[in-house]
Amino acid sequence: MIESLSAMIKRALRQPYTIISSFLADPLLLLNKFRGIPYFIANAANYARSCKEKHFSLSLPNLHYTSNDRFCTAGNARGHYFFQDLWAARLIHDMNITEHVDVGSRIDGFVAHILPFVKVTYVDIRSLESEIPGLTHIPGSVLQMPFEDDSIPTLSCLHVIEHIGLGRYGDPVNPTGHVEAAKELVRVLRPEGKLLLGTPVGRERLCFDAHRVFDPQTIVDAFDGLKLRSFALIDDEGHGIIENASFDEARSCFYGCGLFVFEK
Repeated sequence: MIESLSAMIKRALRQPYTIISSFLADPLLLLNKFRGIPYFIANAANYARSCKEKHFSLSLPNLHYTSNDRFCTAGNARGHYFFQDLWAARLIHDMNITEHVDVGSRIDGFVAHILPFVKVTYVDIRSLESEIPGLTHIPGSVLQMPFEDDSIPTLSCLHVIEHIGLGRYGDPVNPTGHVEAAKELVRVLRPEGKLLLGTPVGRERLCFDAHRVFDPQTIVDAFDGLKLRSFALIDDEGHGIIENASFDEARSCFYGCGLFVFEK
């Protein structure tokens, strides 16, 4: 009964929390900042009294308040991006891929995971100012890929397609952007080539201007011409990957992550 009540409270607060966080500030982050102030004052006073080294003495211009970090965990080893990026990197490693094309996935996540053993061509409409050995950035759109038909042996697009056509990243507003992006990914994939796709799944809806959440069958239909080889799921709890998940499990999520492997 207690667990059930807790789940109900979380569901009831999810929407107002999301709205407040999106338009104003994260209430939990603000709360922790206030909680950290007494610790900051006490630590600063203690340090000022005990410090004997001139070069490391406390000074007003160099105060950087971060005492709220004491309320954080060691890291965020959970959720969509953490497990999705590991899932895709392991697949690329196990397939013995040496050259790979990615469209819009996280540079500091999946792409960084595979760069030590794979040369990556990275397509994104946004600029990339860093120069990284093994990484080639090609400015471009998933709606108009800079590749020939049937030319890419392995392709990934992780947590990207749900954004296409919403204008969030400077792309044109297009309500069918996700469908057109899917067709373009199908076009450039080589016969017998593999596409690794990650995207939100659950109760199908638009969360403007952040993302879409798809029924998994909507994704399969959008990638007509490809065969679904496997489907895995990161559910609402986000504590791991459910291998060989069913579409019904995905549909029961509020905001899960579907991990699709397609083959042409």
